[in-house]
Amino acid sequence: MSIQGFDPRTGAATGAPVAETTVAEVDAIAARAAAALGRWARTPAAVRAAALEGIAAAIDAESTELAALADRETALGLPRLTGEIKRTTSQLRLFADVLREGSYLEATLDAADASSVPPRPELRRMLQSIGPVAVFAASNFPFAFSVAGGDTASALAGGSSVVVKAHEAHPQTSRATAAIVARALAAAGAPAGTFDIVYGVAAGAQLVRHPAIKAAGFTGSTHGGRALFDLANARPDPIPFYGELGSVNPVLILPHAAAERAKEIARGFAASLTLGTGQFCTNPGLVFAPATLVDELAAAVRQASGGAMLTRRMRDQYLAGTQALAAAAEAVATGAESDAAFGATPHLFRVDLQTFAGDIERFAEECFGPAALVVAYRDPQDAIALLGRLPGSLTASVHAAPADAAEAMQAADVLRGIAGRVVYNAWPTGVAVAWGMQHGGPWPATTNPLHTSVGATAIRRWLVPVTFQDWPDALLPDELKDANPLRIPRRRNGVPGAG
Repeated sequence: MSIQGFDPRTGAATGAPVAETTVAEVDAIAARAAAALGRWARTPAAVRAAALEGIAAAIDAESTELAALADRETALGLPRLTGEIKRTTSQLRLFADVLREGSYLEATLDAADASSVPPRPELRRMLQSIGPVAVFAASNFPFAFSVAGGDTASALAGGSSVVVKAHEAHPQTSRATAAIVARALAAAGAPAGTFDIVYGVAAGAQLVRHPAIKAAGFTGSTHGGRALFDLANARPDPIPFYGELGSVNPVLILPHAAAERAKEIARGFAASLTLGTGQFCTNPGLVFAPATLVDELAAAVRQASGGAMLTRRMRDQYLAGTQALAAAAEAVATGAESDAAFGATPHLFRVDLQTFAGDIERFAEECFGPAALVVAYRDPQDAIALLGRLPGSLTASVHAAPADAAEAMQAADVLRGIAGRVVYNAWPTGVAVAWGMQHGGPWPATTNPLHTSVGATAIRRWLVPVTFQDWPDALLPDELKDANPLRIPRRRNGVPGAG
């Protein structure tokens, strides 16, 4: 069996097929990852940081070829893909900075205290690698959430060996990127097995079940993520499974904002909705708006153009989703059709607030692609009252004018309970690579709302704590030695600092 890439513009096969990884090969790859772990996890953080920078430089050096290859398999366009490669290498460099800064270790030192009740021994605590991890590449970001994406970068930074399961939508792009990562790691002195890649659905399922794998990260559909989540929890030794799944990313447009910026809001909405043919995890698929704004939103969507979706299956699922919306809501706008083989047309549907409230589960289901449902309200308090009943999302946005401040504060108080990132007067598509980013949320946005898959703290998913009790200073890891030779931030007897 093999995996064949296709050009979404024409539907024709592109590139040579890639053989699926066999059961024996997966077992050998997982064993090598386990063998590499000890040495890679004990490699000084500064050396791991340099290795990540080496990967970034190697990818940058081949960015033109990588973007062209990915465009043939994804039809995402060279400008978008070139920018995504820059984002990918920025992520690698961010985690190099995280390693050098050191606070990710949460190093904590408590002196012995015989007078406390109960008596306290000397305790020194830090975070360390959880072990080898599996990373499932995403379809819609062939670089930033794929082979060398944020999951891989953060796991390698934390000292884990990584086995990536390539996505079927871009096998040749995945193979080329994996070769660059492997060469860069070898040049940096990483042990063989620190990084590898497998192909095929069966290989991915085997990875999650493999006893050498101690955690897994996933970006994709709710259906696929839930199946893998269940596999991870059905193991004799269940492992953490960090899945980013489905998200409708609700938007609340308040009355004064709608009155003052109707055309601006409508244009921004249509641009966000159709960006990348709607194939963003932060796509604004559910909008609460005053009834008076619906016509403006519809006019903007009519001016929007469709495009190619990544695979035939995704296009077919989008068509099924829009047909389900058409059967339940009023179709108010259709954009320009795409002539691509896997083309998708933008759609906007409308339902009134009362109808929406009567069947939230049905109306709030994600339709992945350039389609959205606008829920028309007359009183913003009625809309705000419903927000807490929405499913978990990665983002939630509020558009407000100064005169809407009271309602905006009310909405934010509710939305912070259902979304990981609450946006004000902006659209949610686009996720900054930064220390303060949160890219997560309650189910079904993710399988674990405690963590993020973007930003500095994404590394925390791949780390577990260990405490050393009463060990001689000379035998402790450098991170916990009394003199703090690495000069990392630490907490000593409850007081933060560098001591």
